Amino acid sequence: MKQSSINIKNKRATFDYELVETFTAGIVLTGTEIKSIRLGKASLVDTYCSFEGRGLWVRNMHIAPYFYGSYNNPDSRRDRKLLLNKIELKKIRRLTKETGYTIIPVRMFINEKGLAKLVIAVARGKKQYDKRQSLREKEDKRSMDRMFKR
Repeated sequence: MKQSSINIKNKRATFDYELVETFTAGIVLTGTEIKSIRLGKASLVDTYCSFEGRGLWVRNMHIAPYFYGSYNNPDSRRDRKLLLNKIELKKIRRLTKETGYTIIPVRMFINEKGLAKLVIAVARGKKQYDKRQSLREKEDKRSMDRMFKR
């Protein structure tokens, strides 16, 4: 099977947060949602994860309704359950007990078996001066690349 080119990123994640640890989780999808993801019609903007009961849920993730779907298309911003094993769930819960830590989706992709996967990260919010530092490092890296290409 050929490698999928679907790679939907949350570009604000690395700018607004310092990523502490990442996990790869499966997503419970219904109906034609996987077809929309394969077309690249999904967005991770303003998306976050939270615990409800024993499971971890992704909230506010937008998956556009499938164009050729019927009136049975699910709600585009509904909550979707993440599939992780008990050890990973326990570790994430323990990491987020500390103040200032949250769980954010970083990237969505389709693996070699054709299943939708979501890379989530336990992250700590950056302060304003940290964001300026990140911009400065990015600009320095660009200028160094320009110098070496000449």
